[in-house]
Amino acid sequence: MIIAIDGPAAAGKGTLARRLADHFGFAYLDTGSLYRAVGLAVLRANKSPDDIEAANQAAAKLDTSLFGDPALRAEVTGNAASKVAAIPSVRTNLLEFQRNFSDRPPGGKKGAVLDGRDVGTVVCPGADLKLFVTASPEVRAERRQLEILGRGEAAEFEEILADVRARDERDMNRKDAPLKPAEDALLLDTSELDIDAVFLRAVALVEERL
Repeated sequence: MIIAIDGPAAAGKGTLARRLADHFGFAYLDTGSLYRAVGLAVLRANKSPDDIEAANQAAAKLDTSLFGDPALRAEVTGNAASKVAAIPSVRTNLLEFQRNFSDRPPGGKKGAVLDGRDVGTVVCPGADLKLFVTASPEVRAERRQLEILGRGEAAEFEEILADVRARDERDMNRKDAPLKPAEDALLLDTSELDIDAVFLRAVALVEERL
């Protein structure tokens, strides 16, 4: 079984996807981590995320060891990821990795949960269940601010809100695989729901498919 969960940054899709994978014993892939790894590799090579050649090289030689690097979750890495993700050739390079994961879940798992921006529309258009998780920009900015403050870093709400809106603009308006709900995706707005309520709703939807 393949579950595709898409949505904008800080909507709660990653938390939901991990919980669903744990609950049903499925493999889990945060597809955004692939783009973050590419963005981080480009930054550490002292290149710009807008540098197509540098981004393509990083995507072609995807360094999976970066998945466990604390810098992967830094705001600067997230911004770089959003920029390299807008490069069509980078997306093409990473598409095979994602499809191999969904078609052959590691560890002999009976299913896979993938979250990202284009899982239901491009990576796994035939997924058994597609969810589009969203929330207002203000709510997502507040969540991001709390996350950053929790790491002991400074975080100004207005700056984060502007960043959230800028990333939405890039993700939704890029020419290749823009962020949008698949036609058969079910919408989950988490603006006024806590993660437990969202999780229980999603579990019920998965069990219907099973």
